[in-house]
Amino acid sequence: MQALLKDGEKRMDGAVKNLEKDFSKLRTGRASTALVENVVVDYYGTPTPLNQIASISVPDPRSITIQPWDKAAFGAAEKAILKSDLGLTPINDGKVIRINIPPLTEERRKELVKVAKKYTEEAKVAVRNVRRDLNEGLKKKLKDKAITEDDERKGVDDVQKLTDKHVKLCDDTLAKKEKEILEL
Repeated sequence: MQALLKDGEKRMDGAVKNLEKDFSKLRTGRASTALVENVVVDYYGTPTPLNQIASISVPDPRSITIQPWDKAAFGAAEKAILKSDLGLTPINDGKVIRINIPPLTEERRKELVKVAKKYTEEAKVAVRNVRRDLNEGLKKKLKDKAITEDDERKGVDDVQKLTDKHVKLCDDTLAKKEKEILEL
């Protein structure tokens, strides 16, 4: 039963980590390499993440510089950034691609908060799916007479405590990100 709980906790932690990863891609008005590193570039006919064909840096809080290692990748990288849903315009000077991060409008901030809430809800659903799997595992163990009814009840309680803990983590992560997005 402990192994079942440990596995469940690991999977729930994974859902929270995924949420944090999704949040790192949300634009908050501050430059971050996470904004563009997973933009997919058509590099010689192969879809490739930008961070695998260029060095990405943040020289100041309002801009990102991208320096492709291959001169032929400049156009493809610029095109991929324009096509991405980030709403950023790259400036290519032949040596490096610069992206200036404009301050967010109030409307855009509210949209980003909605997106953040959607990501949080998806993470909570993932946590609840793990809870369902664990509870089914406990029922199966009870049916196979591997555990007693008391053990199963205790297990269900432990799974619920684990679920509540991870749902709260998701909410706390959202509250922090929401504050960051809405801060001027």
